[in-house]
Amino acid sequence: MVNSLDNRGNLSFLERLFHLEEAQTNVKREILAGLTTFVSMAYILFVNPQVLGDSGMDKGSLFTATALTAVVGSVLMGVLANYPIAIAPGLGDNAFFSYSVVIAMGIPWQTAMAGVFVASLIFLVLSLMKIREVVINAIPKDLKLAVAAGLGIFIAFVGLQGGGLITASKSSLVAIGSFANPTTWLTITGLLVTAILMARKIPGSIFIGMVFTTIVGLVTKLIPAPSHIVSGIPSLKPTFGVGVAHIGDIREPQLWAVVIIFLLVAFFDTAGTLIGLAEQVDIMQDKDGKMPRIGHALMADSISMVSGAVFGTTPPTAYVESSAGIAVGGRTGLTSITVGVLFALSMFFSPLLTVVTSNVTAPVLIIVGTLMAQSMKGIQWDRFEIALPAFLTIVGMPLTYNISYGIAFGFLVYPITMLAAGKRKEINPIMYGLFVVFVILLYIINILPKASLA
Repeated sequence: MVNSLDNRGNLSFLERLFHLEEAQTNVKREILAGLTTFVSMAYILFVNPQVLGDSGMDKGSLFTATALTAVVGSVLMGVLANYPIAIAPGLGDNAFFSYSVVIAMGIPWQTAMAGVFVASLIFLVLSLMKIREVVINAIPKDLKLAVAAGLGIFIAFVGLQGGGLITASKSSLVAIGSFANPTTWLTITGLLVTAILMARKIPGSIFIGMVFTTIVGLVTKLIPAPSHIVSGIPSLKPTFGVGVAHIGDIREPQLWAVVIIFLLVAFFDTAGTLIGLAEQVDIMQDKDGKMPRIGHALMADSISMVSGAVFGTTPPTAYVESSAGIAVGGRTGLTSITVGVLFALSMFFSPLLTVVTSNVTAPVLIIVGTLMAQSMKGIQWDRFEIALPAFLTIVGMPLTYNISYGIAFGFLVYPITMLAAGKRKEINPIMYGLFVVFVILLYIINILPKASLA
């Protein structure tokens, strides 16, 4: 129990701001959760500059832009929504930006960044009008549970892949990894140790497991020791405000299609992640299955998208790795603010972050995926009209390696099966609108590019 009273008998500042006692948590647990989430997602500081750097952007500037965007998004999420969910530039959008828009379409990165900026402004308007909030609250509870479960299996799949336990295969798409690779054994060791700690209900099991795996990696030299610890902050000048300066370049229909794609993918990636993580933290669900303060959370996400576009990076998103911090005990915005502070400090200690490899974070993602998959038990599997769209949502995320696609599969089938079962009155009218939106999204992403190349 938090000691929420100061010497004068008044509620402490942190208690008033985050309602720690109500959430059954304390400052120490929230900071540990924030540290766990940060360590789990710190890879984006290096992956984002690498991917976007292929488009011709300055990697040093991208490193700083990535960190600053994470600071803005995570702090706003903590202050405005009081959610233990961190925000940072997302994977997927950066690959689409570099390889599909800049390299494949031949669009200069400056113009493509202007497209991101325009999409972010539209994104902000939709949040101000509460359109995003209305859409999320209209999604039936069974599909929300399916999104949570699919998200869990998706991040477990990412962990299995990153840890070397599964690998790509031309004949079967995926296959078991090589146990001759010593780094795979580092993942297995970390997974077993963390699993034992979890089974014994040791507080902070996930974080202890991460520290143990890192130490083993350093001792066995499977993880290279950093050459130095402190470094200067790279200049933001090469990317700062470039998208704003080139907004006049967006004239052709092809570029507006790019804007729409960024907008739709960002909309449903963040919505899906928020829903999934909210199911993991059941205290964030009211009796009607709606998310309290969801409007504030979406506003934090929207503002961070605008700031990210100004800094010079692709759209941020709510991070699934926040589930690692939630599993440690994070329940309030103090967790996400801790993440923001650590991202700010990371700009000075970037060499130290290189010890957190995918083999260190893989066991965390696998175990957290297990915890999130438990939401499947709440789905009405005995009703086929609900079971099929829920199942397609769950398997669609890992099998397409895309959160938005998994949501699309389930949400496209849901109104069809419900109508066929004579349950028309149970369908929220907004679900029909989402049906049309996902048809358009799949057309723009899959059919339109192929038609233009024909």
